[in-house]
Amino acid sequence: MKKIGTKIYVGLVMLFLYLPILLLIVYSFNDGKTSVWKGFTLKWYVELFNNSAIMSSLYNTILIAVCASVISTILGTAAAIGIYNMKRPLRTIVNNVSNIPIINPEIVTGVSFMLLFAFLGGILNFEMGFGTVLIAHIGFCTPYVVLNVMPKLRQMDNSVYEAARDLGCNSGQAFRKAVLPEIMPGIISGLLMSFTYSLDDFVITYFTRGPKFQTLPIEIYTMLRRRISPTINALSTLLFVTTIVILIVVNVRERRAEKARGEY
Repeated sequence: MKKIGTKIYVGLVMLFLYLPILLLIVYSFNDGKTSVWKGFTLKWYVELFNNSAIMSSLYNTILIAVCASVISTILGTAAAIGIYNMKRPLRTIVNNVSNIPIINPEIVTGVSFMLLFAFLGGILNFEMGFGTVLIAHIGFCTPYVVLNVMPKLRQMDNSVYEAARDLGCNSGQAFRKAVLPEIMPGIISGLLMSFTYSLDDFVITYFTRGPKFQTLPIEIYTMLRRRISPTINALSTLLFVTTIVILIVVNVRERRAEKARGEY
């Protein structure tokens, strides 16, 4: 009886979480512009790909997310290794400081970056745009990479690196062949988390984008001032399906890798 109650509870939680997304997917195929079902259609998907403003904003959003996640993954991994090799209590202090941007309200981070870029723009004579948004996204994504890589470094056996050095590897080879495979799950998790947060960010982008650069969350916010188009339902459906596919691919690869290591 207890197991049945647990399953019902979990089912209700999952229904609460995913029912809105399910309705969004269903209404992306609705022929009408309201919540009243008027028939099946694909016209909103056609209009989506013909809407230059939305497609341009989507391109900017994906470009920022890819660049920010890759750069922040490299910086965050290097920072995590550096923090891990520090001695206490300095390691504890630096690690806690690196977590401040995670718990800091986004509006504080956004306003801080805006003031910084406005100050530097007056000195160096540049406008906010793609570059400032990218720097701001790298700034708030990097701590998430550190947060994901640090546990893997703590779980790693330190003698693996020393053994690789004793067997003839230089420091770079020992890191690539011994350390990197051990912390790779944390790096991938940090990369995916950085990509997701950058793709979804609104507040920090809003304060650092300038007058000419537009991302998808900003475009949707602008559309809310008017009547929002059902093409957003189609776009949200495509983003959700893409995210699910990526998660499935990553999980399948991780399971295959674990199975291969177990067989070995």
